[in-house]
Amino acid sequence: MPTYKRFRVSKDQTVSYQIENFEKPQPKENEVLLSINYSSVNYKDALATRDNTGVLRYYPITPGIDLAGTVLVSNHPDFEVGDTVIANGFDIGVAHDGGFSQLAVIPGEWLVHLPKNLSEKDAMIFGTAGFTAALAVDALKKHGLNSDSRVLVTGATGGVGSFAIHFLKELEIKNIIALSRKETKIDELKKLGASEVLQPQSFLPEKARPLSKQLFDFVIDSVGGDLLSQLIPFVGYGGSLALCGNAAGIKLNTTVLPFILRSVNLLGIDSVNVPLEKRLPVWEELGNWQVPETLTINTTTLEKLPDVAESLLAGTHVGRTIVELNTPSV
Repeated sequence: MPTYKRFRVSKDQTVSYQIENFEKPQPKENEVLLSINYSSVNYKDALATRDNTGVLRYYPITPGIDLAGTVLVSNHPDFEVGDTVIANGFDIGVAHDGGFSQLAVIPGEWLVHLPKNLSEKDAMIFGTAGFTAALAVDALKKHGLNSDSRVLVTGATGGVGSFAIHFLKELEIKNIIALSRKETKIDELKKLGASEVLQPQSFLPEKARPLSKQLFDFVIDSVGGDLLSQLIPFVGYGGSLALCGNAAGIKLNTTVLPFILRSVNLLGIDSVNVPLEKRLPVWEELGNWQVPETLTINTTTLEKLPDVAESLLAGTHVGRTIVELNTPSV
């Protein structure tokens, strides 16, 4: 009987990971067996390789919160053998075996058909990062985003930040301000669509004030922590911050003043539990926006995943990394 490969994370005294061989699984009622062609590496996937991060809910497990593949066996009425599908969010890669595997059994209610205007590879280049950025931009549009808005994007060289800049450019937003500590990436960010690149130390005071100059109308933040706390006072009247990450921490130290004196909005962006009927329109919109030509795209294998995770956690990773699974014939 042929065997297949998956990246497996285990925990005894400490967390460990290895490439594991396994036999073809059988889907249960309403489940689908997939041959996975592509996955992608997100910050959450990198955290899954470390101890005490709270990402994984049990061990052993296969991470990978994004996947794209072909239906091999279907016990769900909405999918047939040969269908091309994509999935992200729900419990995938955190409480259910995910995309870092050549085969996967996934509940049918977590899957969507791949839109005609999107390839599997491009879907995974976008992945949860692009999906989240699209949700954030859409939330700002509902709160008044227009072509003259001043929009700050934090974590600008990361996946969510890079896509947010690209999507804002596609919407013809004139003032897209990228926030990044990486001086070597300024030209790259401007090619991506940023009209200006700021470094935090260039305008953030050593001691935050409850209210500061109204420099930005909107913020897309994938960093969280102290940086987010420092940015809130700079948001103008009626502005909004779309929050979709916690790379710098989960605590938020602020006052009520920006909210009651400037009518500032905090918009929570969740990509995990988005209802299925709202997912396909987001993926179709991503196909319309297309992958930016200037985005750095890396390709890796299961064996090299630890190196990618290390760079993500160290803050040295740039762009997007996708995983090619090369699944053998079943």
